[in-house]
Amino acid sequence: MQWRRWNNILHRDIGYLCAGLTIVYVVSGVAVNHVHTWNPTYQVERHTAPLAPLTAADLAPPVGPGRLLMQLGLTPDYRTTFRPDSTSLRIFVEDGTVDVDFAKGEVTVELVRERPVLGAFNFLHLNHPKKLWTWVADIYAVALGLLAITGLFVLKGKKGITGRGAWLTAAGVAIPFVFLWIYR
Repeated sequence: MQWRRWNNILHRDIGYLCAGLTIVYVVSGVAVNHVHTWNPTYQVERHTAPLAPLTAADLAPPVGPGRLLMQLGLTPDYRTTFRPDSTSLRIFVEDGTVDVDFAKGEVTVELVRERPVLGAFNFLHLNHPKKLWTWVADIYAVALGLLAITGLFVLKGKKGITGRGAWLTAAGVAIPFVFLWIYR
């Protein structure tokens, strides 16, 4: 049949078009599904070091915090400082914080960095860019729908939609409803 030939061509070409985007969405989707156990977009580096013999007066802004940051191997630029109490100082830097505990004599550096590939994938998957990317994501979603529909008619007979394919399609439709029934 002529329609089946065109269906298969459409299915194949849409599949090729969607392959790259699908990989981005698969990797990001699995990562984001587990956001309760780890941060898939950012990694937090935290380390503690002994504090050189300094007093709170030594770390008074504007020069003191920059001097400490240089001793820690960080850029001396900082955004602001905060004194939660008389024995501690928090320095806000570009990608995190530096906590000085005078009572314990230690400094804790916490830096937050975007995961190189996964952070970018999540940025797209969660549609943070908005604008034109929203249209790309919508077109991709429609293309996946077409891919699913044309896929139903690729095979004929007992392996196609009139045989085993009907049961598998019905199971695929039922799965979300079963979970909605369980969780809602």
